[in-house]
Amino acid sequence: MTAPRTPHLRRRPRRALVIAMAVALVAASAVLITRDGGSDRQARLVNASAEKALAAYPDPGIITGSTGAHDPSAAKAPDGTYIVVTTGDNLPIKTSTDRTAWSDAGVVWPGGASWTTPYTGGARSLWAPDISYHNGQFYLYYSASTFGSQRSAIFLATSPTGAAGSWTDRGMVIESSPSVNYNAIDPNLVVDGSGRWWLTFGSFWSGIKMIRLDSGGGLRSSSDTAVRSIASRGGGAIEAPIVYRHGGYYYLFVSFDLCCQGAASTYRIMVGRSTSITGPYVDRNGVPMNSGGGTEILAGHGSIHGPGHQAVLDDVDGDVLFYHYYADSGAPYLGINLIGWDSAAWPYIY
Repeated sequence: MTAPRTPHLRRRPRRALVIAMAVALVAASAVLITRDGGSDRQARLVNASAEKALAAYPDPGIITGSTGAHDPSAAKAPDGTYIVVTTGDNLPIKTSTDRTAWSDAGVVWPGGASWTTPYTGGARSLWAPDISYHNGQFYLYYSASTFGSQRSAIFLATSPTGAAGSWTDRGMVIESSPSVNYNAIDPNLVVDGSGRWWLTFGSFWSGIKMIRLDSGGGLRSSSDTAVRSIASRGGGAIEAPIVYRHGGYYYLFVSFDLCCQGAASTYRIMVGRSTSITGPYVDRNGVPMNSGGGTEILAGHGSIHGPGHQAVLDDVDGDVLFYHYYADSGAPYLGINLIGWDSAAWPYIY
């Protein structure tokens, strides 16, 4: 097994530069206070600049090979191979041995997925896969829909290897229609501290939902059929939920605003947390995510547009954020960065 090469370490981290800038600005504020006889106004101006510098976002780490991607989800095989599955015709697969150099590795469904076409209008494009490894096999949840439609469904497949063509269809997990207040896309499997399985999902409409799954089997629970609300913007743009357990909290990562507009995309990654898997989730300021709350941890900057549809992977060198972003050309690319945790146990990206 080749140890992963942390992408951001291949050049001096941008966050290190902005921290150095912030330190310099704070030092400058002390000089200004001395020279200006204790001018609070000058100090406030410089300290505000320092805070702005500290809030700067890092560029994606350097990766090579097949780097085009949309809605990436990542898992790690027992042999150390990284597998990323993305939105696209029949669900494209990429692999890497070091998390830096990526290669195309076929598709999940080489012969197509005919059972999804009632939701895709006959198209082969399947959306927002979620891949993870449990009980000696890979579980893959994925969406079938058309843009702007509430007629959507989430399906499950399993594979012993994660390789193209090795997947078995396990059936539909949940579907949506105009008769409900949610949209069944953007799935994410999370296992809580008691070993119970849950699925988060949702896009626009009434926001992000969570349902209980049969642990191990992965389909919807027959004994607990509740559809729980865990985040909402009152019909506004929120989607791509990921729940990740770290320390004593469950963290709910979501994407706010607009995807799929190329360089005009306004996607940004937000987070809240809860001590309970089902919430309530609140942001850093205590605002409930069911009331529009969310703390921003990554947004567009420079030539990086609309970063979002995130996934989080626990790896040997820490917690890793996978996401897509758009270049100035409008093309979508895979982004990878590390996640740090501050003294209050809130995540930041570097």
